[in-house]
Amino acid sequence: MKKAGISSRSSGDWIIFAAFLKSKSMKHSIRILPLILLAGMAITVTFAGCKKKDMSLKLNEPRNIRGVISYKRSFGDLNEKHLNVAQAIGIRPLASRQEAEKMKEKLKHITTNELYAVDSLTHSIPYLIPGAASLLDNIGQNFLDSLTSKGLNPNKVIVTSVLRTKDDVKRLRRRNGNASENSAHFYGTTFDVSWKRFQKIEDEDGRPLQDVSSDTLKLVLSEVLRDLKQADQCYIKYELKQGCFHITTRK
Repeated sequence: MKKAGISSRSSGDWIIFAAFLKSKSMKHSIRILPLILLAGMAITVTFAGCKKKDMSLKLNEPRNIRGVISYKRSFGDLNEKHLNVAQAIGIRPLASRQEAEKMKEKLKHITTNELYAVDSLTHSIPYLIPGAASLLDNIGQNFLDSLTSKGLNPNKVIVTSVLRTKDDVKRLRRRNGNASENSAHFYGTTFDVSWKRFQKIEDEDGRPLQDVSSDTLKLVLSEVLRDLKQADQCYIKYELKQGCFHITTRK
């Protein structure tokens, strides 16, 4: 009988001990469960990061590209309009580039950035009054946004002429006798944007992008400029021979 009692107690002890071990195991599992989940997430992120990038040619998917009815009629603001506002809100004409360096507190230096490209300027210097610089930013940003909304790969507008000094105009007239001696470019209010050339923006990951024709880009740019002109932000003259839009801020 004693042996049976001992056996019964031993069996009970084993049951209690097994329950104890199970409880400890569960607590341990609960403690390590977050670590297991974190490790799983890390592995998932790692594999996602290693996913092969799409390097196929990114095609344009053009839509809603209308342009304007007529470039000459839509952008026919004559030089008198440009001059009147330029003289009213711009700086005084400068004799030389050295003089322009002393006007930096009234002018903003412009350079190639994420919104537009500045061409190699030969007969002007890259300065504008703040209002004109802001207008140029808006043109660059609106152009990029329009390309995206119209399913076209990104390109930047190119600025081809900015502030001119009297010395610049003298040199320009030796090459082009039609260059105006009384230009809105004297006042820091005016800049030219090419409609013939644009700067393609390459994909950051090296994915090849299909080119967009200059004719298509010109149509999109004309819509952007038309909207700004209709909002009384600027005067614009379509320059056929020079291949640019001549733009003067009104603010």
